[in-house]
Amino acid sequence: MKRFWKTAKTIASGKNFAVELDGRPVKLPSGKPLTVPFLPLAHAIADEWESAPQDFSPDDLPFTRLASTAQERVALHRDNIIGQLAAYGMNDLLCYRAETPDALVAQQNDVWGHWLNWAEASHGLQLQSTAGLVPINQSATTAATLQDILSAYSDYIIAALGVIVPALGSLVLGLALAANALSAEEASKAALLDELWQEEQWGADDEAVKRRTSVIADVAVSVRFMYLCKA
Repeated sequence: MKRFWKTAKTIASGKNFAVELDGRPVKLPSGKPLTVPFLPLAHAIADEWESAPQDFSPDDLPFTRLASTAQERVALHRDNIIGQLAAYGMNDLLCYRAETPDALVAQQNDVWGHWLNWAEASHGLQLQSTAGLVPINQSATTAATLQDILSAYSDYIIAALGVIVPALGSLVLGLALAANALSAEEASKAALLDELWQEEQWGADDEAVKRRTSVIADVAVSVRFMYLCKA
């Protein structure tokens, strides 16, 4: 798409904040003006429109995209999306450990075990873990706890988790990010622990590195979005 505006700025819009491009509002896919209740987020949205290149794509406007998702997808399908995120928790990456080699098993038990312990201490979430790929049947109590945890979040945080959790394969790490308990880089390294361990043994694969870089970038942007929605 071609850039059609010269300047972007934040304006007050009732109790919310909007972004204007040469005096015209940024609009949602539905055609309604985009307004958000967080001034720092509005400034960030204005900044990404201001710095967008002459040939731009939605990838250049991640905060706009996430705000749109919160308002036009999460708000309309909240229960369904919470259910999808809860399903990741019921099959969380951190619950499935390798059986060998011992060095990798030790790393998983150390790093992944730490975050499962954190989830229990912070949220009362008791997730069972196993070695191998045989599915674990987590308890009905765990399912209910996951629903309660996610239901307490705003549509904006749910929108960010909708990117973070599938990218990492772990709701537990997503919850830790939402709580500012670790950084996006730390969460990505934890989720990619197996891949990074294999790379240490056998060397880097260019495609794997490229994919990993993309995952880390998506997670970092979504974490920044969550921060802006709490400011």
